Amino acid sequence: MIKAALEKVINEDMADIWSILSSEEKRLVADNLVIHTFKKNQVIYAEGDDPEFLWCLFKGKVKKTKEGVGGRVQILRLIRPVQYFGYRAFFAEEKYVSSSTAIEPSIIGALPMTLVREIIHNNIELAWFFIRELSHNLGGSDTKIVNLTQKHIRGRLAEAIMVLLDNYGYEDDNSTLKIYMAREDLANLSNMTTSNAIRTLSTFVNEKILVVDGRRIKIINEPMLRKISKFG
Repeated sequence: MIKAALEKVINEDMADIWSILSSEEKRLVADNLVIHTFKKNQVIYAEGDDPEFLWCLFKGKVKKTKEGVGGRVQILRLIRPVQYFGYRAFFAEEKYVSSSTAIEPSIIGALPMTLVREIIHNNIELAWFFIRELSHNLGGSDTKIVNLTQKHIRGRLAEAIMVLLDNYGYEDDNSTLKIYMAREDLANLSNMTTSNAIRTLSTFVNEKILVVDGRRIKIINEPMLRKISKFG
């Protein structure tokens, strides 16, 4: 039963990689993939750790963070199902330069990077898959650097909320974000202090752009929020 469930996870959730593997490579992946469950706020890997695994988020939400000056944390990227993460440092032959933490209870698959490297040696399509992924992430990082350094705090917070929407979508009401983040995390995502994030959220509420109930954010004027996000 466990093996059947694992094969279902691989076939449905790892379809993008699964489709470019040979039968033997598929067997190797199935035999070596380990499924882990992480609690809310549990660290998956920490800055300075050795990169041993290719991680694939099957269910839940994950944030990649880096500690900056004075211990201030910056959220670098949000991971959604089904995305791969934690492999860049291995290819760069260095230790992790960021940390990864579960935002909510999550199910994550781990595949040894030594096996991934072995398969890449014999499968150019898999190599191109990771080149595309790394290139996409690099482009996104370049854009984020410009936005976080040039946009006003209103634009940065609006963009952060749009990132949450684009990554995780709406609840069934088509207006409430399908992720509940602490104010501190919102601030860390938009490169501002928690107090500034709280004040800016209140401004958006007063302008009838959002409705905020605890950690629940309901977007009632998405076009205006996207406009603020775009023009900063």
